[in-house]
Amino acid sequence: MKIFDELKWRGLIKDITSPELEEKLNKGGMTFYIGTDPTADSLHLGHLSSFLISKRLKDAGHNPILLIGGATGRIGDPRPTTEREMKSISEVEKNIAALTKQVKDLFGFEIVNNYDWTKDINTLDFLRDYGKYFNVNYMLDKDIIRRRLESGITFTEFSYMILQALDFLHLYETKNCTLQVAGSDQWGNITAGVDLIKKKLGKDAYAFTMPLVTTKDGKKFGKSEGNALWLDKNKTSSYELYQYLINTDDDMVIDYLKIFTFLSKEEIENIAKEQNEHPEDRVAQKTLAKEIITFLHGSEEASKAEIMSKALFTNEITKLSSEDIINNFKDMEKITLNEDLILEDLLVNTKICTSKREARELISGNAISLNNEKITDNNYLVTKENAIDKKVYLIKKGKKKYYLGIYNN
Repeated sequence: MKIFDELKWRGLIKDITSPELEEKLNKGGMTFYIGTDPTADSLHLGHLSSFLISKRLKDAGHNPILLIGGATGRIGDPRPTTEREMKSISEVEKNIAALTKQVKDLFGFEIVNNYDWTKDINTLDFLRDYGKYFNVNYMLDKDIIRRRLESGITFTEFSYMILQALDFLHLYETKNCTLQVAGSDQWGNITAGVDLIKKKLGKDAYAFTMPLVTTKDGKKFGKSEGNALWLDKNKTSSYELYQYLINTDDDMVIDYLKIFTFLSKEEIENIAKEQNEHPEDRVAQKTLAKEIITFLHGSEEASKAEIMSKALFTNEITKLSSEDIINNFKDMEKITLNEDLILEDLLVNTKICTSKREARELISGNAISLNNEKITDNNYLVTKENAIDKKVYLIKKGKKKYYLGIYNN
């Protein structure tokens, strides 16, 4: 399958600047760039589809450049509702260093920082050499700007479009970069770059956007209870990623396999068939989780995440180390254990239960487990000796409430 057709089949093309781009993409040999601003010290799962496109295009014979916005990140691109909080210079620089390492480790492509070519442009040169090519009416007509006019938009945010267009111009002139790829919310900014190159150099440049990836209810993909799922496993563990992905809605999972994996059309169609016939097996969700985590963190992490997930529901929890349990269940509520106690007292002392009566009712009702073993004896003695590595107990209350009991001495 030709690359343009493959990208369309995977749902990765929304808008293109001109029909001739299809032929150019299929031919190969274009230098293109994709970028992100250093708003955090890690990319998150929502970024992944954009960055995977760089690998797909490279495999099709194109030359990728990954841009980290050291300049644009200092001011922030306009949001649809309110102005972004401006980050301190030291935080921006810290994020740049972290993202540069992360992107290099994941992809190994050329990385550039737009601060390098904007830091020495003075105000007069900016207005004379670039600002004069932008008609204010043209800028006001861009969707993201138009949506902010009622609530108000600062000149700083308004100028962001010019800075991004300047990036495209600079890369065109210095690296023969003729293509920009971005999410659909960047359409106004990237077409501004195409227009600037045409006006200033009389040359043609190209761009296409990808649809923003969302969940079934329209929320951004990669958000869990209001928090981003980070690609850095020290911020979001492989287990946490696995739990998010394994719970993907049946109606969305095949689309996500197309977007976030390198599985072939035939492989995905076979998975879709199996998923249709046996949805209870969740083969598509398991494949999605395995492919994404393997790409990000390696096959060992993917395997460990699967084992951790199974361990929550089986006695296999005892096969894991206390270190793995603590690191991978780091968002689980933790309680401190200091001494041997009968179970009833432990539940009350740690406030898992509000009273001895509640503790007794839960224990006799098969609603309390220690390391996935049901305990029905109120006088069961919970000892450090029986903890995993003499360190940890996984305590389950009812069907869904988990606690990590940890001995600190």
